[in-house]
Amino acid sequence: MKPILPQGTRDFKPEVLRRRHFIINTIRNLFELYGFEPLETPALENVETLLGKYGDEGDKLIFKILNNGLDHPSKQESARSEFEKVIAGKTVSTITERALRYDLTIPFARFVAMNYHELPMPFKRYQIQPVWRADRPQKGRYREFYQCDADVAGTYSLQADAELALLYRDVFRKLNLPVSVKLNNRKILMALAELTTGAESFRPVTTIIDKLDKIGIEKVKNELINAGLTDEHIQFVEKYLTIQGNIREKINSLKDLFKNSETGLQGLNELETIFNLAGDDPVFDLDTTLARGLDYYTGTIYEVKALNVKMGSIGGGGRYDDLTGLFGVKGVPGTGISFGIDRIYDVMEELNLFTENISESTQLIFFNLGKEESQHAFSLMQECREKGISSELYYDSVKLEKQFKFADKKKIPYAVIIGSREISDGMVKIKELKSGEEQTVKRNDFFSLLEKKYNFKDHS
Repeated sequence: MKPILPQGTRDFKPEVLRRRHFIINTIRNLFELYGFEPLETPALENVETLLGKYGDEGDKLIFKILNNGLDHPSKQESARSEFEKVIAGKTVSTITERALRYDLTIPFARFVAMNYHELPMPFKRYQIQPVWRADRPQKGRYREFYQCDADVAGTYSLQADAELALLYRDVFRKLNLPVSVKLNNRKILMALAELTTGAESFRPVTTIIDKLDKIGIEKVKNELINAGLTDEHIQFVEKYLTIQGNIREKINSLKDLFKNSETGLQGLNELETIFNLAGDDPVFDLDTTLARGLDYYTGTIYEVKALNVKMGSIGGGGRYDDLTGLFGVKGVPGTGISFGIDRIYDVMEELNLFTENISESTQLIFFNLGKEESQHAFSLMQECREKGISSELYYDSVKLEKQFKFADKKKIPYAVIIGSREISDGMVKIKELKSGEEQTVKRNDFFSLLEKKYNFKDHS
């Protein structure tokens, strides 16, 4: 049988994984710089923990897991009858009690609810783990992918929201990836629904206006007509969607538009506070079309788009002021953001933003020239490792041509050659593999040469 991967999943080769680690480590370092603490939760959650938290469409994308022991004779008869319900999309506890996590936010809310009295509040956590969605695989969309989340639980302070916007800015600046960090507020969208067809139309109206970038204003208006909006309501929505100017000008225009809505003005005041705290940076924008699809957002919402490349959002999040209430712990506000590692990787690769040395692992390879020679090389290699210099010795004494090809495949920049002559003379030869330049130095001067000529640092 020819081995194949499940659709929507991938293997990661070493050079790819090093680039991914570069992204993840950059994000992790900034998470910790901002005072966030690490957390991990299980890949499996109880089905009831996840269902009903992501909207109808999200619920359909949850990977459910069959219970173990269904092959037992005592369970087979009941299992057959219950499978019909499962096939119809229902959840039956006797068939499937557990599911793979859909995101990291709901597991975080569950964790806070379970450990609320033990945690320092506000509790700032970051989490970097895989999630699973039964989505149709395509570019930038996988069934198994990593998320990097940062959340703050236990505060209504808009300083937390501003901090998350700045965290987005700083991460992508470190990655040298040009982006636009877009913000909006769900209260403004709720006011839009209330002032047109009523609060009950919030979901269909926001779903339609979220399509503006994809289908254009005329098709949006046609869909709003089909959704039952009057001409007057459509004119109001069009005015909302076509507001132009810088952030300050947009806020002022929106305040005038929503002057009769307490909810809308509250959302605008919140955005104004966040933009004032985050500072005047062109990376930030107020996007009136931004809605975010998840039902649990209540205030600020974020979305990050990469510039100069066709790709969906590479980050997103928002404020959820009673998410733990879903698990019986009321009144715990929260706000959080997520980085889409896989999409960030795809964008950086397309824009050639990875430097060549990111894919390097081993810095020095010691060629194996025989039993005695390899013993000398092994000893020096260990000294290199003690000084924090990544090194390896080719295991077998084979033709040098094969060892050179091995070094080339691994993109190792330097080779150390210790033959019988070098041993007798107390010397070491180092070769820069890209240029072919060689230099022979006394054994005692080897590390000094590495530092002065080749910029190796002692990290011991």
